[in-house]
Amino acid sequence: MNKTGIILLSGGLDSLVSLDIARKKCSITRALTFDYGQKAFSEEKLAAIEICKFYKIESEIIELPFLKKMLNNALTNENDDKLNDFNSVWIPNRNGLFLNIAASYCDNYKIDYIIFGANKEEARNFSDNSKEYIEISNDFFKLSTQKKPLVIAPCIDMDKTDIVNYAIENNAPFKFLKSCYNSKENTNKKHCGKCMSCKLLYNAILSSKKPDLIKEIF
Repeated sequence: MNKTGIILLSGGLDSLVSLDIARKKCSITRALTFDYGQKAFSEEKLAAIEICKFYKIESEIIELPFLKKMLNNALTNENDDKLNDFNSVWIPNRNGLFLNIAASYCDNYKIDYIIFGANKEEARNFSDNSKEYIEISNDFFKLSTQKKPLVIAPCIDMDKTDIVNYAIENNAPFKFLKSCYNSKENTNKKHCGKCMSCKLLYNAILSSKKPDLIKEIF
């Protein structure tokens, strides 16, 4: 396996399954997890570290202090619990920032692929999760890097239920998963079931081949 990859790893369902799929295509050398002031970061970081240990890849935390400073929305404000719609969890140009940072790593370390957890379901509401966005990013990196890394999104043609079913069928480590916007270190180890991310995951599991997983995660 000559090709190498770097993954944007949040510790959530989409990045976990994207990692599991992509590792069959390339050797993933490291994972980047971003701290932009989100309330769930402590738990996301722990999830990402455990996932990296499981797959034996290097884990790295990237701090974005300028983004922390400018943001004040439901993902970052401790007093804002309106985590149930797409506008309330929008982070300005988040995926653009993440992909560009990953592209810098690719250029420096001669990495071929950037693994990105975009999927069909979220692309309906977030344009920076779409196939078009990935194609434009790839065109951009042809000009902005020497390595010209390719962004790949293994889940781009899958909805949440498809992604859950893949994880079930391939024994992806659900026990490390953390997709909850409300998760805080040492408070509630299970998902809250109330935020938008939890509702999407809950409904996907309910429609999956193993609906009893709900008891383990929520």
